[in-house]
Amino acid sequence: MAVFKIEGGVRLKGEVVPQGAKNEALQILCAVLLTPEKVSINNIPDIIDVNKLITLLGNLGVKIQKNGQGSVTFQSDEVNVGYLETEAFKKEGGSLRGSIMIVGPLLARFGKGYIPKPGGDKIGRRRLDTHFEGFINLGAKFRYNREDHFYGVEAADGLVGADMLLDEASVTGTANIVMAAVLAKGTTTVYNAACEPYLQQLCKMLNSMGAKITGVGSNLLTIEGVEKLGGCEHRILPDMIEIGSWIGLAAMTRSEITIKNVSWENLGVIPNTFRKLGITLEKRGDDIYIPTHESYQIKTDIDGSILTVADAPWPGFTPDLLSIILVVATQANGDVLIHQKMFESRLFFVDKLIDMGAKIMLCDPHRAVVMGHDFKSVLKATTMSSPDIRAGISLLIAALSAKGTSIIQNIEQIDRGYERIDERLRALGAKITRE
Repeated sequence: MAVFKIEGGVRLKGEVVPQGAKNEALQILCAVLLTPEKVSINNIPDIIDVNKLITLLGNLGVKIQKNGQGSVTFQSDEVNVGYLETEAFKKEGGSLRGSIMIVGPLLARFGKGYIPKPGGDKIGRRRLDTHFEGFINLGAKFRYNREDHFYGVEAADGLVGADMLLDEASVTGTANIVMAAVLAKGTTTVYNAACEPYLQQLCKMLNSMGAKITGVGSNLLTIEGVEKLGGCEHRILPDMIEIGSWIGLAAMTRSEITIKNVSWENLGVIPNTFRKLGITLEKRGDDIYIPTHESYQIKTDIDGSILTVADAPWPGFTPDLLSIILVVATQANGDVLIHQKMFESRLFFVDKLIDMGAKIMLCDPHRAVVMGHDFKSVLKATTMSSPDIRAGISLLIAALSAKGTSIIQNIEQIDRGYERIDERLRALGAKITRE
């Protein structure tokens, strides 16, 4: 198994272009199943999770034509729905969290969809109830094989529009329900819908294919079902999680970095959240410029109490960046409370940072207080393993700032979400090798 070997303490400099958004790509790729016509998608990130989903689509019979870096044309005119009931699919689908989103399109177009219990990060329980309750509201019959951990939904007579109030603003749940509802008979309203930019992108793509979705960007979506969808061309947004990762890396390594073409209007509260940590970042056109930081001062709340950074549904702060905020805070001047509300296991990587010399108090599975060193005491190099995508990149940032040579094992977790991260870091001057 490959590892990263990182010589820390090197200041970086240069420009970086963010990859296409992983979380958008997983939704958009599943949507190609909704039409027999050609769908061209650009700015697809070359990462493990996305490539696994493309392979799964190919095994389902989707025709795949690569047009160049990040550009692929899909045609789902000969889908083999029978593949869903094979042992090969159970193994393949179970290794990828994003595979759950093929169910909505398949149910809408072919009247049935199956999925094994999806895998992905070990960051705590991730409910699927929202997905399947939505399908049931649209008239599908649900079944679950406990022995094989295999889910199925069927609607032999087609789906029928319905009014529904989601029990949580699940991004993937909303996406799945929307993709099912676009071909249902009648009108569907989805209240408490997720409204992340990536969900907005999915809705805009579906509308360009002939769907009738209104309320895009709000938490109330109205979907008027249509009989069929056509082809389209779509470009994926830059990845806001990767952009946040580069911001944190620049501050933590005291580097001068420009992040190009970030789509500022889709970053929400991310820039201001980093500013609350004392990090300077400038808007230069559609770029972010981060100057060299010799120190960054955490801001307190207005009444002087400790700053709290917590995750929340969009337009709140994305949970995927809390790990980055936490590691960057270890060298800030001041203290911050990190509150990870969504997942109960996502903060458990802090023991590795503590081993490196970070001052962190884990209050419970959801909360940690970080007491920053203000660069007066640098982190020490160590050997560690990446438990999930976001913790993995956080540990990589810590290693790049640490004194000495660190080893990060299980780097496939990082490769699942970050495209050629070692090559791109070396282009900025980092001393990192893949062994």
